[in-house]
Amino acid sequence: MSSRTEATVRPASKGKKTRVSVKGSLSGSWLGLILPAFIILLWEYASRAGWVAPHLLPSPTTVVDEMSSMAQEGELLGHITITLYRVFAGFLAGALAAVILGAATGYVKVIHQLLDPMLQALRAIPSLAWVPLFVLWIGIGEASKITLVAVGVFFPVYLNLTAGIQGIDRKLIEVGRIYNFSSLQQIKKIILPASLPSFIVGLRSGLSLGWMFVVAAELLGASQGLGYLMVYGQNTSAPSLVIGSIILFAIFGKITDEILKRIQSKTLKWQDNLENAS
Repeated sequence: MSSRTEATVRPASKGKKTRVSVKGSLSGSWLGLILPAFIILLWEYASRAGWVAPHLLPSPTTVVDEMSSMAQEGELLGHITITLYRVFAGFLAGALAAVILGAATGYVKVIHQLLDPMLQALRAIPSLAWVPLFVLWIGIGEASKITLVAVGVFFPVYLNLTAGIQGIDRKLIEVGRIYNFSSLQQIKKIILPASLPSFIVGLRSGLSLGWMFVVAAELLGASQGLGYLMVYGQNTSAPSLVIGSIILFAIFGKITDEILKRIQSKTLKWQDNLENAS
C-alpha cells in the first residue's frame, strides 16, 4: 500500500515544482523592470521640479515626443533599419570568421602557435583606430562600417571558442579514443558539446561589442543611422535626439541579447547548473 501511495504522491509534487518554477521565472522577468521604471520616474520628477536644466537633460516625455514625431514622419524607421542591418551583417561576418579561426587554433596546436600571437596583438588595437584605415581601403560606404562591426564581433567569439576547446577535459578525449572515435566523431560528440557554453557566451559578448562598434562606425562618415542621429543632435543642440538614440541603442541591444540568452537556455538545457535548477 505504501508503494501505491508513493506513486500517487510523486506526480503531484512534480507538477507543483513545475508550476513554482514557471511562476518564479515570470516574476524574475518583471523584477528586472523595477529599477529602470524607478529611474524614469525620478528623471521625470527631477525635470518637472526644475532640478536639472532642460537644455542638458530633457524630461522623458520630451524625449518620447521627439522620437514619436520622427517615427510619424517615417525618418526614425530608416535610421533604425540601417543600424540593425549593419549590426547583423557585421555580426554574421565576424562570427563566421571567428568560428573558422577559433576552431582551427583551438584544435590544432601548430595553428594556435602560428596565428594566436598575431590575433592577440590585433585585439589590443582600439576600435576608432580601424576607422581611418577602413575608410582608406574600402571607402565610406556600407562595407567599411560592416567590416568595423565584424572586427568588434570577431575577437570575443574567437577567444571564447578557443578557450572552450582548449579547456576540454583530456579524460573526455581519452574516452573517445577508447571507443575508437574518428577525428570527425570526436569533434561532433565531444568537442562541440563541451565547447558550446563558451561559444555562446562569446556570441553574446561579440554582439554587445558589435553594438559598440556600430556607434563608432556611424559617428564618422555616416549620413544615416542611430549613431548619425546622435551626432546630428549634438550639432543642432538637441539633447532629446542624443538621449533618444542612446535609449534606442539600449533597447535593441537588450532585445538582441535576450534572443541569444533564450537560445543559450534552450541549447544548454542539459547542463546541471544553477540556472537550470528547478
